[in-house]
Amino acid sequence: MSPTLIMDFNRTVSRPLPQLGLMENEVGETHLLGWNLPAEDLVHIPEHWLKYQEPSSLQHYYLAFMYTIFMFVALFGNGLVIWIFCISKPLRTPSNIFVINLALCDFVMMAKSPVFIYSSINRGYQGHFLCQLFGVAGAFSGLGASATNAAIAYDRFSTIAKPFDGRMTYGRAFFLIICIWTYTLPWGLLPLTEKWNRYVPEGYLTSCTIDYLTPTDETRAFIGIMFVICYVIPVSLVIFFYSQIVSHVFNHEKALREQAKKMNVDSLRSNQDANAQSAEVRIAKAAITICCLFIASWTPYAVVAMIGAFGDRSLLTPGITMIPAIFCKTVACFDPYVYAISHPRYRLELSKRVPCLGINEKPPPTASETQSTTTTTA
Repeated sequence: MSPTLIMDFNRTVSRPLPQLGLMENEVGETHLLGWNLPAEDLVHIPEHWLKYQEPSSLQHYYLAFMYTIFMFVALFGNGLVIWIFCISKPLRTPSNIFVINLALCDFVMMAKSPVFIYSSINRGYQGHFLCQLFGVAGAFSGLGASATNAAIAYDRFSTIAKPFDGRMTYGRAFFLIICIWTYTLPWGLLPLTEKWNRYVPEGYLTSCTIDYLTPTDETRAFIGIMFVICYVIPVSLVIFFYSQIVSHVFNHEKALREQAKKMNVDSLRSNQDANAQSAEVRIAKAAITICCLFIASWTPYAVVAMIGAFGDRSLLTPGITMIPAIFCKTVACFDPYVYAISHPRYRLELSKRVPCLGINEKPPPTASETQSTTTTTA
C-alpha cells in the first residue's frame, strides 16, 4: 500500500530561533519579523519574511487607518447596492443578479478588514485561526469577483450585440451564478485543507494569502494553474467581450448613419429609442469601468505571486507586497460608486429611497411624453 501523499511545506526554520530575534545595523539592534512568535506559529510563516526588519509601529498604524477608511467606504457602498437591488422591483432583473453577486464579493472582501486592523494595531501575526479566516475570505471574494466580472462582460455583450435573442433570463443567470461558485470553490478550499497549498502570512505578517513562496514543485504548480484559471481566463474573456461590444457599437452606428444619409434624414432613431440606447451605453460603460478597475487592481497581485513562485524572491520585500494588497481593496471601494454614477435606474431608486444622499435623478420620459414633446415642437 503506497503512503499517502502529503504536501511538504517549509515546516521548519533553518536558523536557530535566537537568531530570528535581533539584527545589527548602524543605528543599533532592531527586531526582525517574527521575533516574538513561538515555534508553533513560526512553522506557518514562509521563511522568506523572517529575514526582514520589523516595520515601525507608525507603519502598522498607518495601514490600520487606511484599511479602516476602506472598510467603511466599501461596506457602506456595497451594502447599499445589495439592499437597493434586492428591494427595488425595477432593478430585480436577471442581469442585475451579477451586480448583486459582485457587490457581495466586494462586501466580503472588506468585511474581513477588522482582522487586518486588529493585527496591525497589535503589530504582527495574531494566530493561525485568524490567518485562515482572512485568507479564505479573501480567496473566495477575489476569485468570485474575477469570474463575476467575466459573466458581466458576457451579459453586456449579449444584450448589446444581440438585443432580441441575447437578453439574459433568470434561469440562465442563476445557472451562471452556480457555475461561478463551482469554478471558484476548489481554489478557495484546497489551501484551507492544506492538501494543496495553504494560507500563510505575507508582508508585515498582518494579512494572509495563498503560499507563493515555499520553494516546492507543488507550490509552483498550484500558483501556475491558479494564475491561468483564475486570472488569465477571466481577464481574456473580459477583454474579448468588451472588444466585441465596442466593435459592434461602432459598426451599428456607422450603418445607421449611412442609412439615414441615403434616406436624407438626420437620424433613424426616435427619441425613446435614443434614450434606451443611451441607458444601455451608460450601463455598458459602468461595467467596462468596473472590469478595468478589477484588472488594474488584481494584476499587481498576480505578478507578485508569479515572481514568488517562479522569479527572484529577493524583489518581494514586505513593503512591496503590501502595495498590491492595498490595490485589491481599492476596487472593492470604487465598484459601488461607479454604479451610483453610471446606472440610471440605480440612481433613480437611490433618490427615492435614500433622499438624504442628495441624488436628484429624474425618471426617463415615457412614450406618451416623448410623443407629446415631439408634437409640440413640430
